[in-house]
Amino acid sequence: MCDLTNPIFTDADKAREHLERLYWPNGAACRHCGNADPARITKLAGKSTRPGVHWCNECNKPFTVTVGTVMEDSHIPLNKWVLAYHLMAASKKGMSALQLSRMLGITYKSAWFLCHRIRESMTPNSPSPIGGQSNVVEADETFIGGKARNRAYAKKEPKKHVVMTLVDRDGESRSFHVANVRAKTLREKIVTTVSRKSHLMTDELASYEKVGKEFANHGMVDHSANEYARLGGFVHINTAECRFSLMKRAVYGTHHSISEAHLPRYLNEWDYKWNTRKISDAERAATAVKGAEGKRLQYRQPREAAHA
Repeated sequence: MCDLTNPIFTDADKAREHLERLYWPNGAACRHCGNADPARITKLAGKSTRPGVHWCNECNKPFTVTVGTVMEDSHIPLNKWVLAYHLMAASKKGMSALQLSRMLGITYKSAWFLCHRIRESMTPNSPSPIGGQSNVVEADETFIGGKARNRAYAKKEPKKHVVMTLVDRDGESRSFHVANVRAKTLREKIVTTVSRKSHLMTDELASYEKVGKEFANHGMVDHSANEYARLGGFVHINTAECRFSLMKRAVYGTHHSISEAHLPRYLNEWDYKWNTRKISDAERAATAVKGAEGKRLQYRQPREAAHA
């Protein structure tokens, strides 16, 4: 639970102090060289100096708490950044850029880029493999995109995107935008993401048969025969189906349409919320803020991705 009347959501200085507590619990550290010696860092003050600027006497460079993060050089006040982090972390089915634009009082263009920066913060730097000894990992695939019968007067059928998810029961999820559901394509993601000591659970898709032999055990359910669980409920992929249900609620109810270029970032956001489902919204937002370090994202980068 979070109090939206908290000054960190309304006052830029309070928001900056909040970020400094999150990033520097033991005192300021230089964003350029990493120097954390209090005797070698000076906090600048004066009428011509903006709040929060420090000077590193090791590399002789100024820095603030946002340098080297997705918030660097942003003209959006920090209190709006902190509020946006909370709103996106607390919204189970996502937050659209249009909605965020209305709530923060910023342009749609700014809100759109802010959303993608926050999604970048939610992306793990080096995700560890899931599964392991005696762990059960479920694999399944789905299609995200419009349907031909819903295209109204549009002549071209909307493109569907294949998404595969790997879920460690009671653990973490990894989702990927893949080109197709062929065995070679799916195997590449599975063997690089899941420990081979795991029990792999899939549906009856033939693409899983060969890769299943590389794991400790491979269980399958035959959905075409209305089979959804076997062996007393041990063999099933209902957790993966749950992941897809939440994804599609976010698409249908919030975003309505997602471009192929930016789909991986949305998948990262949905995985992040699933993987942090057991902590509070405030903790989830704080963890996402901490993930912003070292991920400065310039405007041209997402635009280039859109035209790639």
